Amino acid sequence: MTPVETNNINLIRAYLAALESAAPAAEMTGFFDEKAVQIEYPNKLNPVGGESDLHKMLQRAEQGKKLIREQKYEIRSEIARDQYVAVEAFWKATIAIPVGDLPAGSKMEAHFAMFFEIKEGRILSQRNYDCFLPW
Repeated sequence: MTPVETNNINLIRAYLAALESAAPAAEMTGFFDEKAVQIEYPNKLNPVGGESDLHKMLQRAEQGKKLIREQKYEIRSEIARDQYVAVEAFWKATIAIPVGDLPAGSKMEAHFAMFFEIKEGRILSQRNYDCFLPW
């Protein structure tokens, strides 16, 4: 692995750790290029999927803090090639408010496949394929 690829993997690990710890928006902003885009493909929580610019990503992260009491990303595999990083992770969360039929305090789990493009040490794009376990 090249030094750039190692740095890119470390960036994504730090980003996921910041998400886990509910880092403030100012800290989260530092992970992203100003033109960053996130694409979330349809899933159980977001049936139509969506695309977010940096401003919307930060808003969604703040909203997520109201929904999620705690969360953990268990990285199952990761690979880097040039400016690209792919991560397979298992996500576990405890929800803070009711979601559908789930009461507050319930656990949610999902398999995530996340694909990142890095530009000059910051995330330029993120594509998520999220597969939630039944609830």
